[in-house]
Amino acid sequence: MDQVILAAVLSFLKGHSIPTPFYHKAALFLVLSCLLPPSVGQWTTPGCELHRPAVTGFSRGGDILVGGVFPIHVYRVYSETAVDFSEKPEPIRCQRFVVQIYQWIQAMIFAIEEVNKSTQLLPNVTLGFQIFDSCTLVQRALQGTMWMLTGQDVPIPNYRCRKQPSLEAIVGDSGSAATIPMARVLGLYRFPQISYFSTSPLLNDKYQFPSFFRTIPSDDFQSRGLGELIVHFGWTWVGLLAEDSDYGQQGIQILRQEIAKAGVCVAFSETILTGRADRNAFHIVQVIRHSSAKAVVIFSSGTSLNPVMDEILKQNVTGKVWIASESWSTTALLSTVKYSNFLTGTIGFAINSGEMPGFKEHLGNISLSKFTDDIFIREFWEEAFGCKWPKPETTVDPAGSQIKICKGDEKVDSVFTDFTNLRITYNVYSAVHAIALALQDQISCTTGGGPFQNATCADRDNLHLWQLFVYIKKVRFQNTVGTEAFFDRSGNPPARYDIVNWQLGPLGTVSHVKVGSYDPTGSPDQHLLVNISGVQWATGGRQVPTSVCSPSCPLGTRKAGREGEPACCFQCVQCPPGEISNQTDSVECLKCPWDHWPNKKQDKCIKKTTEFLSYEEPLGATLTATSICSSAIPVIILALFIHHRNTPIVRANNRSLSYLLLMSLSLCFLCSLTFIGYPTLGKCLFRQAGFGVIFSLCVSCILAKTITVVIAFNATKPNSNLRRWIGPQMSYTVISICTLLQVLLCISWLSISPPFSEINTYSQPGKIIIECNEGSSLAFWCMLAYLGLLATVSFIVAFFARKLPDSFNEAKFITFSMLAFLSVWISFIPAYLSTHGKYMVAMEIFAILSSSCSLVFCIFFIKCYIILLKPEMNSKTYLMGK
Repeated sequence: MDQVILAAVLSFLKGHSIPTPFYHKAALFLVLSCLLPPSVGQWTTPGCELHRPAVTGFSRGGDILVGGVFPIHVYRVYSETAVDFSEKPEPIRCQRFVVQIYQWIQAMIFAIEEVNKSTQLLPNVTLGFQIFDSCTLVQRALQGTMWMLTGQDVPIPNYRCRKQPSLEAIVGDSGSAATIPMARVLGLYRFPQISYFSTSPLLNDKYQFPSFFRTIPSDDFQSRGLGELIVHFGWTWVGLLAEDSDYGQQGIQILRQEIAKAGVCVAFSETILTGRADRNAFHIVQVIRHSSAKAVVIFSSGTSLNPVMDEILKQNVTGKVWIASESWSTTALLSTVKYSNFLTGTIGFAINSGEMPGFKEHLGNISLSKFTDDIFIREFWEEAFGCKWPKPETTVDPAGSQIKICKGDEKVDSVFTDFTNLRITYNVYSAVHAIALALQDQISCTTGGGPFQNATCADRDNLHLWQLFVYIKKVRFQNTVGTEAFFDRSGNPPARYDIVNWQLGPLGTVSHVKVGSYDPTGSPDQHLLVNISGVQWATGGRQVPTSVCSPSCPLGTRKAGREGEPACCFQCVQCPPGEISNQTDSVECLKCPWDHWPNKKQDKCIKKTTEFLSYEEPLGATLTATSICSSAIPVIILALFIHHRNTPIVRANNRSLSYLLLMSLSLCFLCSLTFIGYPTLGKCLFRQAGFGVIFSLCVSCILAKTITVVIAFNATKPNSNLRRWIGPQMSYTVISICTLLQVLLCISWLSISPPFSEINTYSQPGKIIIECNEGSSLAFWCMLAYLGLLATVSFIVAFFARKLPDSFNEAKFITFSMLAFLSVWISFIPAYLSTHGKYMVAMEIFAILSSSCSLVFCIFFIKCYIILLKPEMNSKTYLMGK
């Protein structure tokens, strides 16, 4: 009852954002109320005091003590008398001494003796120990903790009544349910605690459990690994069974999340009620029996699971694949001939086994004469050898058969025979060595190299409880397996598991055979390694049993849940475009790599075709030839103008501007070549900016010619102020200013968001379009808009000057050229936006070529015609006459 109240109130405080100091004080206060005899507090009145028996344990002296909490008894017998709070309830009686857990205790003793014998580790320091039996009860675990902390048989919390030797750390407990309240109490003092078998993820919280460590990985890793194991074997329809503790419920919750990601459905989820003697076994077994799921995952301790397995044996449930958590995957309680008929084929996770040189000899030397201080050794003897110590009043059992009497000279070698799978035992051993190494670091600390403020060390004459846990956090050592052992930020060791399979031996015994491993720190494809051929299933064969709700989906399809049914009861649907499934029963379709595309069956990705406007293809070759040939036309006209540079028609049309305009028009044709070929970064950076600057130069020349015509006509009027503007300086100024603005715009564009080469895989299915991303669309359209602005101004000025005398007037030709130029680029915009890939590039090249041709034709065609075919018109007399 005490632990129920304690857990409930602490959970309430935690869930209501209680400040940390108050929470810690409340936790300690509740522990006091549960553990103290009423006489210590002020809660009772005279005559109403309930006395509690003194706490006892297994102790051995030393300079420094290490505590240990072990559930040496696993069965609990509750009183059947109803509690009415009018008298003291009968105590819970612990029964069933477990030999395997006694081995854990011996591992702690062996490790301490090994340290004491070492000349390098803690020289001149003797380790002692205090060991307490928690009986898998929370209140007993807390009683033992307070007994060791306070140094009193009747513990008084917050008082340390021993001076020497000092208790420096506690190893334990086994189950998370008992370890969590222990860690809360010890965390108040920052007292180091290292558990060897508590795996609850809650203990990762360093805010609640600041001084907790463990030599077994958290269930976070195990649950994910079990999820991967289920997916590995293709089981999509599984049952879940967990005990009603933090270990079971947290573990199964994480597992449920993991398998849900992989599309695995839960056929049923049941809870083992540890508060009931029968563990609700009948109901659980009925659910398992009637479920179509063949695979059942069990998150429970062997003790809690035992009554359920008894009921499974009673109802003769077979044909199930049992998936075990590490808490019962190697338990001796269930690895017996009794359960072998239906537990053979069980597969599950087990912590890594280790080597303990000399441990076999240590166990072989156990005897009553050498271990006179061992309070558990007589019970061990009875359980190990099936005998009873003689009592004067009883020599015959109720059935009348003679009881086997313990002699005390039995050989312990016959009890402990398997030293190849020292798993939890090795965890206990590692915990003691971690404490010893931390003590060594603490004792050997030198000033200036310490872990405390200003690099100071702990005061050896005034050690505090919290100081050792600072050293434990930094412990790193090479274990006997050859791997590095340490604690991460959450107090966990490196997560590594063995995958074991329960196989039936020739003599009917059950052995735990390693068939794989799980290491979440490795690469994803190496997390889970299973030798499927080495697994023995309950059917006796090597074929993996199936556990599915619906038949397999073929290649090219994926599973889709049916409305109102679990996700594992599915229908097969075709993969969407761009995705494939190359395995049966695919949970989801796989996207093809960016350069691939699904075939018709959508079970394989094939190479996409690559597209860009190349020189080799007909369209690219045609545009290339057109650009080169067209660029020669302005050059030819330029040569013609230079040759006839002194003729009136050349001189009358601003000879220098004509030269510059023709050169810029030739460049306009040639700039289209930068749009053809593989879009490299250099091409992408230059082509739009080069196009914009060259065309701005071209249109600026036309604008300057138009302005020159207007000024020249108006300057002939009497008293005109425009005479001083006549001359080449004005034209070059207009050209420079107009072109410079475009240059600045392009420089800003290239500096802030420059174009770059891009691989476009989404515009056209099945094709990879290699193109130039303009970087900033706004800058691109601003560049075109400015070009359009120059052309519009030129058009307007030329339009109003079109009726000036022909002798000086070029405005009509400019008007038509600008009209054609604007028409081309206005038509270009919707065509450009509606195309993709190489055709979009071809559209821009066509606009460049056609607009350039319109300028060449409209402005220079008539002049060339007069120069070449009508030389009589190319005279001063003719021009003056006009």
